[in-house]
Amino acid sequence: MTNESSEPYLHGVTVLDFTQYLAGPACTRLLTEMGADVIKVEIPPYGDPQRSGVPRRNKRSGGYVQQNRGKRSICVDVTKPEGVEAVKELVPLVDVVVENYSAGVMDRRGLGYGDLSAVNPRLIMASISGFGQTGPMKHKTAFDFIAQAYSGLMHVTGHPDGPPLPTGIALGDNNAGFHAFAGLGYALYRREKTGAGCHIDISMVEALFHMQELAVHSASMDPDYKAERHGAHYSSLSPAGAFKGPQGYIAILCTQNQIGYLWEAMERPEFADDPRFADALPRLENREAMTAEIEEWMQSFATDAEVLARLDACRVPSAPVLDPTDAVNHPFFVERRAVREVPDPLLGSITVPGFPIKFSDAPPEPDLVTHSLGEDNEAVFGGLLGYDTERIGEMYERGILVRRQH
Repeated sequence: MTNESSEPYLHGVTVLDFTQYLAGPACTRLLTEMGADVIKVEIPPYGDPQRSGVPRRNKRSGGYVQQNRGKRSICVDVTKPEGVEAVKELVPLVDVVVENYSAGVMDRRGLGYGDLSAVNPRLIMASISGFGQTGPMKHKTAFDFIAQAYSGLMHVTGHPDGPPLPTGIALGDNNAGFHAFAGLGYALYRREKTGAGCHIDISMVEALFHMQELAVHSASMDPDYKAERHGAHYSSLSPAGAFKGPQGYIAILCTQNQIGYLWEAMERPEFADDPRFADALPRLENREAMTAEIEEWMQSFATDAEVLARLDACRVPSAPVLDPTDAVNHPFFVERRAVREVPDPLLGSITVPGFPIKFSDAPPEPDLVTHSLGEDNEAVFGGLLGYDTERIGEMYERGILVRRQH
């Protein structure tokens, strides 16, 4: 099925984007890829600090390009009243505002939800912060690691006898950004029905805490329950973990419904009657023996690919523990457009993760270009608000507007 209109889902939606670093830009990146006109508001002199992130080429950050392609850039000093007033003139023209400053920052600048909704009652505003806009922790400074620690995620990550560990990606930032993206979709839908705007409050800690699928209810049911780190193997099931293959590591997870497939793959039908392995509880009690048997079998192959082919042939749930850099050329990621090659006038061609939601009637993927700092000052303030050349020139002279090539 194709989209007959060829218009993106968010065609006609305008977003004023006050975000920086990752949690906020992760949200507005998705809005941009769905066709919204996103106007990124950056603060002089250097804009979003992610512009200086590494790796860089020709003074362009790959991370900045990944999160900010297609967004228009205006660079306005909103620490000054003149800058605030200029930005507020844009508010009646936009549908959505997204920001990820610490709680209270936008209010102190006169750009809080109360200030902006007074100008545009239909406005939908999403605020992303570590601990939310209310409550006793709202003013606490937070980054991704802080959210991972406070949400309990770090406590359950790592080896049982080792220290708690953060995940290998900025899960707290990206997860909060996706929650904000989802909230905005529903808020836009509700506004279509009621005409009312709203303020969406996203806490990074709460967004991660919501993913606790076991610990929270278990603690309420069993006063002796303690959340534990699993290490390389899941503590409640065996086999379930990362096993050493001939070259790298291979993940396997079998419930009682799949365990017979594993015995078939290993050509060990006798394990079905082995008291150590026949049922789920004995397999947990004999995890080390189970792991040794699986890894010894894996070592009989020359490559991980051969092991995985055998497991797949027998329908055993399994996967290579894939280095993300290998995904660039992996058939699954390539065919599903989970990786995209995108051009940039300064970086050249780079690969970025593709849009993760597949719509049956989606229009072709847009060609998005990363804008330099303040590149769209004239287009936004002149084109949208009608500021003349003289007024814009005065704003540059007074440092209210800034423009830089990179």
